[in-house]
Amino acid sequence: SIFMKMGDRFSYLGGLPTAEVYAAAYKALGTPVYSSAVFNFIPKTAMDFYKAVAADDMATQHKLLKEFFMPYLEIRNKVEGYGVSIIKAGAKLVGHDAGPVRAPLTDLKPAELEQLKALIDKLGAQ
Repeated sequence: SIFMKMGDRFSYLGGLPTAEVYAAAYKALGTPVYSSAVFNFIPKTAMDFYKAVAADDMATQHKLLKEFFMPYLEIRNKVEGYGVSIIKAGAKLVGHDAGPVRAPLTDLKPAELEQLKALIDKLGAQ
């Protein structure tokens, strides 16, 4: 692997959509950091998840994956381009409206926006 060849000189900080889903696997490969898009609207939860990855706290990782990230992915995966749309929707829901996405992307549908709001609300204060 690249890590085996480069050792601690290897680093990777990429823009995976919903990087949290891959965080533990990337850490196992020697890349303990990632870029969190959801930090834009759920910063406390994003930091809680990051700390759980750093501490190898699988219980917390699994809880957050089950309660937030996997349902979030179900919304995001409905339409190509929703990787951008859902971040903008989340930011808008918490009071940081950055406007609509640009064509050819589309904004979340009202029902999807309600689903996202419910997921965010369940997390509590951020």
